[in-house]
Amino acid sequence: MKIEKYEFGEIVIENKKYTKDLIIFPDRIKENWWRKEGHSLCMDDLEGVVEYKPEVLIIGTGYSGVMKVPEDLIGRLGKMGIRVEVKKSREAVKLFNEYVKKGKKVVCALHLTC
Repeated sequence: MKIEKYEFGEIVIENKKYTKDLIIFPDRIKENWWRKEGHSLCMDDLEGVVEYKPEVLIIGTGYSGVMKVPEDLIGRLGKMGIRVEVKKSREAVKLFNEYVKKGKKVVCALHLTC
């Protein structure tokens, strides 16, 4: 899975355009990803990710980085063996593509706006 383009509110993956937040797995995309608290991430928001057990979870916090990722959440995921990288969505997209190229088991959860 390769992300071809990202700009505020829009992402293109495998020639398909998405305009809602999403989670990208190596073999599928969870569309219309919504969080319980909108701009604050909690463990329940990552249910499918935790079950998948990626080596790395990249969290894109939005174009301007508005979405918050609590430190205790990062710690809990770390204890499960999931390394977490939190970046503004533009940087998250680049990082995701790099990990995919290296053959890593990586998931990317992206907030596309804000």
